[in-house]
Amino acid sequence: MVRRIPVVVILGVLLIFTAACTNKKVNNPLANVGSKQPDKVLFDRAMDAMKHNRFDVARMTLQTLINTYPDSEYVARAKLAIGDSWYAEGGSASLAQAEIEYKDFQTFFPNMPEAAEAQLKIANIHYQQMEKPDRDYTHAMRAEEEYRNLILQYPDSKLVPEAKQRLMEVQEILAEREFEIGRFYYMRQSYPAAIARLQSVADKYPLYSGADDVLFLLGQSYEGEIALIRGRQIAEQPKARAIAELTKKASEAYSKIMTRYPLADRAEDARLRLEDLKQPVPKATKEAIAQNKAEIDSRHSDSMMKSMLHGFQKHPSVAQATHVGNPTLTDPAPMSATDVAKETMQALMGKPSAGDNKVAVDVVKDGAPPPNEPVPHSGDAAGPATDNGNGTAAATPAADPNELKPTAQPDSTQPDSNQPDSKELKVNGDDNSQTLPPPAQVNEIQNTGDTAQQKTATSANSTDTSDVSSSKKKKKKGLHKIVPF
Repeated sequence: MVRRIPVVVILGVLLIFTAACTNKKVNNPLANVGSKQPDKVLFDRAMDAMKHNRFDVARMTLQTLINTYPDSEYVARAKLAIGDSWYAEGGSASLAQAEIEYKDFQTFFPNMPEAAEAQLKIANIHYQQMEKPDRDYTHAMRAEEEYRNLILQYPDSKLVPEAKQRLMEVQEILAEREFEIGRFYYMRQSYPAAIARLQSVADKYPLYSGADDVLFLLGQSYEGEIALIRGRQIAEQPKARAIAELTKKASEAYSKIMTRYPLADRAEDARLRLEDLKQPVPKATKEAIAQNKAEIDSRHSDSMMKSMLHGFQKHPSVAQATHVGNPTLTDPAPMSATDVAKETMQALMGKPSAGDNKVAVDVVKDGAPPPNEPVPHSGDAAGPATDNGNGTAAATPAADPNELKPTAQPDSTQPDSNQPDSKELKVNGDDNSQTLPPPAQVNEIQNTGDTAQQKTATSANSTDTSDVSSSKKKKKKGLHKIVPF
């Protein structure tokens, strides 16, 4: 009895070793083709090498077939089998090389039925490397993209149902990740960020197993915004307007649970929240109830053993993914936290009316242009309107209130602008004849050739002194005319 135990152990080890040396994943697609042609012989030899995990030998044999018989009918299958050899070998580096080979096959043979098979294997490469929702989601995003490409590019392929099911499993993981991020923002009371994440999940992944939790937390986030606004020092009218808008959005989230997921766990909680908000409670249709029941029945749950091993595995569990319905093939417009904050501010400030942003345009009727107005005078309070050449009137800017104004003259005729003004200031140059006119008051400061001799103003006439000081200030501003009294 004691001697039999080592024999049993040896036989068990040999059985395990024999099973490990055989790759059950590799199947010869041309096994039913009975041919003794050399290209067919090479292909069968390569498939046998792959079955025994001799991937290097298989790739060399397949490459020999492609180079030696470029016109063979097995060239396309040989090219695809090279990618299969890398795919079966496993490992991140081998899978990356397999993706390159599959893409090359699609480039050289885009119209063959095997092109859809190559696209499915590209998506499966990323599906196998997909990680849990709280870890790196790069491969999950790539898998979603590749499955979508298969469904959209090859809609008549027999592989589309498998691609749709895998896509729903991938979207289950992506939705779980986005929901966890939204819940994190909610716990931190960052309600705009939480609303943006949760609304995006509800719009993008309606088949998510926790869609009712997403919508309920979305409504709770809107109610959190209401509580914050009530605690702020804001005028009552804008506050009431913002609270009414946020209450409407919260009720919409709760109502969607009642109409789209009436059999979900959060349906009763949503009904209670609608009653507390004094909002109408909608009723689901029979079609919606049947659809939600089919989705719930199609989901699975892991066994106790799988649940225990799940913590030690890298690949996530996709048992909760639904098996009915169609996955989302196009992403809706995402919502950002900035958009949520802007909507709240618009609710506080009031939405602008349709006519607030209109620009009024004055239309000039056809007819004779208006007569020319007289030349504006510096003493006018506001210049008259002048013609700008296109038939419209342009207002002349009003005169500066600090400008020096002349006294009323008995003669109201205007001097010719081309004639020199005897009262205009002139700059002293080489011509000694250009001098200032004699001042009317003796108390004005005058500069002579001798800088040492300067006359100062007396305090006998204070009114004249203030007038001269004002005229000097205007001279610094660049006035052309100073008319002494």
